[in-house]
Parts: sequence; structure tokens; C-alpha cells
Amino acid sequence: MGKTMAEKVLSKKSGSDVSPGDLIITPVDLVFAHDGTMPLAIQQMEHGLSKRSVELSKRSVFDPNKVVGVCDHASPSPSEKVSNIHNFMRKFALENRLQFFENGDGICHQIVLERFTAPWKVIIGADSHTCTHGALGAFATGMGSTDVAAIMAYGKTWLKVPESFKVEITGQLPKHVYSKDVILHIIGKITADGATYMSMEFLGNTVDRMGLALRLTMCNMAIEAGAKTGLCKADERVREFLESYGRGKEYAPLAPDKNAAYTDEIAVEAKKLEPMVAFPHKVDNVAPVTQFEDVELDMVCIGTCTNGRIEDLRVAAQILKGKKVAEGTRLIVYPASRDVLLQAIKEGIVEKFLQAGASIGVPGCGFCIGRTVALGDGEVALSTQNRNFRGRMGNDKAEIYLCSPATAAASAITGRITDPRGV
Repeated sequence: MGKTMAEKVLSKKSGSDVSPGDLIITPVDLVFAHDGTMPLAIQQMEHGLSKRSVELSKRSVFDPNKVVGVCDHASPSPSEKVSNIHNFMRKFALENRLQFFENGDGICHQIVLERFTAPWKVIIGADSHTCTHGALGAFATGMGSTDVAAIMAYGKTWLKVPESFKVEITGQLPKHVYSKDVILHIIGKITADGATYMSMEFLGNTVDRMGLALRLTMCNMAIEAGAKTGLCKADERVREFLESYGRGKEYAPLAPDKNAAYTDEIAVEAKKLEPMVAFPHKVDNVAPVTQFEDVELDMVCIGTCTNGRIEDLRVAAQILKGKKVAEGTRLIVYPASRDVLLQAIKEGIVEKFLQAGASIGVPGCGFCIGRTVALGDGEVALSTQNRNFRGRMGNDKAEIYLCSPATAAASAITGRITDPRGV
């Protein structure tokens, strides 16, 4: 029997012929954490987190070139407490000569994508959206701070080989329908636990035509269907992406075998899709944008590890060009990294946003978790982020709707949720 992409990567990395359900130990090519999770990992290495914790009694990492720390969840620091946390991380990074990224460098996932992710790697992050990196053909998944502490110390981890869920997307996407709409449609169909502990493998000629940014959005949100990871083929698009960052030598093709066995599958006809919205307070509460066009908005947010890349900003800026944000509505844009922001400045995208009345945030997680931007009581936000749980943006008395950058931009102009096809 042939193998899925997840099975291929884990077989090669573990040095054994793996099958779904196998418990394996695998070397880790890269482990990373951010200011919300790395301090806990460091504490676990030093002292344990509770009386039941196993103390690693080891403050040094297995390989400083394979451990990354990022200050992104509260960047720039909004408080004395957070500043002390950042300093705690800096001290540890300096001691171990880690690769450390500062306030304003960007979101951990975007930084890792630009500098480290490559096909056939095993990447573990202390963040649930680590599955993003599967868009380049890596087996990437999130783990808790205790597991990450052990990896930081010893360079290995254990896991159960996941079953695989085949997502076959075919046909041409209609105008102003993007991969964010595709993944919201899929999550709405299979629900938030429809792919629990599976590898969601995105295949089909629609995916083949997608650029990396679109693929990254789908893999990023695989976790919202309960998946262990999301994966796309490593093809010429991946090679071109790596070459653009001077890492072309890291490219190696990856695809599932033709006779690979999938536990479940779903077929999606791209031409039948339309802009989608996830409504409060669950990601699998999904319906077409046309069902929400009477919802007035206090804030519109564009960015995050889901939709903060240059391609996303280009789409939004083109819709906003020459127009103004509606009175009474705030538009906030957070580029995913310093590189993305620099490119947006070069292309005049930042100027278009500012002329429209938007505010530009420091590259980082910003509004997504309510650390540096929060909603007020009763306020309604439309955002390109990946989660709309109650309290996600800092206030459990607010409401969050999720959408694509195109829908967000169109809605910022009208001040209410708006179908981008009509703008």
C-alpha cells in the first residue's frame, strides 16, 4: 500500500516504515516557541511546573541552530510584566546562543517560513497553528510547553502517526473567492472535530495552481478542524518560494503515492464556492457572506499568521484603493513580518491603507489574541484571523466574525459585512 505525505515524512525521519497508529520517536529539525509559551518551556527545563512534573534539570538546548524564540504575541510589550517575560527569554537565548527574534520582527510562523521551513522536515512549535508549515511539505505540528521543553533539551519527540484526510479541490476559484473561503467551507462541512488527530492533505488541480500564500492559509486552519497537521505537495511553487529566500538547495519534491490510503476524504468543486464567513463564537459556524450583510462593524482587522502575508495585503489594498473606511468603523492592518511590511511599503500598499484611514500595527500577533488591540463591550469585529472564540480578542462581551482579506477590505468601506464581489 502506498503512503500519504505525512507517512512518507515520518517514515524517513524516524528511519522506520510507519503506519497510522504507530507510536514513534523522531528527531526534530526545528523547534520554536513564542512569548506566550517559551517561558513555560524554560521553567520546565529548570524546575518543573508542578510537583507532578518531571524536571529536566537541563538549561542548555540540544542544538542552538535548531531552536528558535520569538517575541510576537505581545509586541511591542504593553506592560512591565510582559517586558520582564521578554527579558527572561532574551537571557536564556543569549546563554544558549539561540536564534532569537525581537519585537517587530513578526509572527513566529511567518519568520520560520521565511528562514527555516522546508520539505521533509519535522517542525514542532509551542503554538497550535504550527501546522501552517505543512504548506511547504514539512510535517509540522503544535505541542505544549512541556513537550517543547523536552525537545529543546534532547532534540527528539514522540508522537502517534496520524491517519490522513484527503481534501480534493478541483476547478477554478471564482473572482474574490480565496483559500480562506475554501477552508472555512470545509470546516463548516466537516465541523471542528471532523479531522481530529489526522493529517489533512490538500490536493487537486485547484491547489496545484495556488501560490504559497493561499496554501499556507489552508494548512494554518487545519487545526480548526481538529487536525494534527495540514500538508500540501512540495512542487515548483515551493521551490520558487525557497529560492526567493536564498534557500533553493533545501527543496526536495514531496507528493502522496497514487495508491495512498486515506481514512476519510472530501471533494470540493471550486467553481461552486462563494465568499464565506464564520460567525460567533465557533469557527465551524460557517455561512455565505450574503447572510450577514446587515451586520454593522466596529472594527475590521487584516493580518495574523493566517492572512498577513504580502499577497493578502495586495488583495485588500486593491479593493481599498481610492476609497475610505466607513465612519464609525476602525480598520487595523498587521503585516505578518518585517519583510512583509518592507515589501508593502515598497509597493505602495501601506500608503493605500493609510490614505483609506487604516492604522498599521507592528508586525506581530496584534489584535488576534487581544494583547495589544482589544474590543470593547458589545463591539463587533470582522477579522482575517483563524479563531472567533468568545474572548479571543480580549473581551468576552464582544463578537468576532472571520473572513478573507477581500471580504474584510470591502466591509471596511461600507462599515458592515459586505460581499467583495459587489465592490
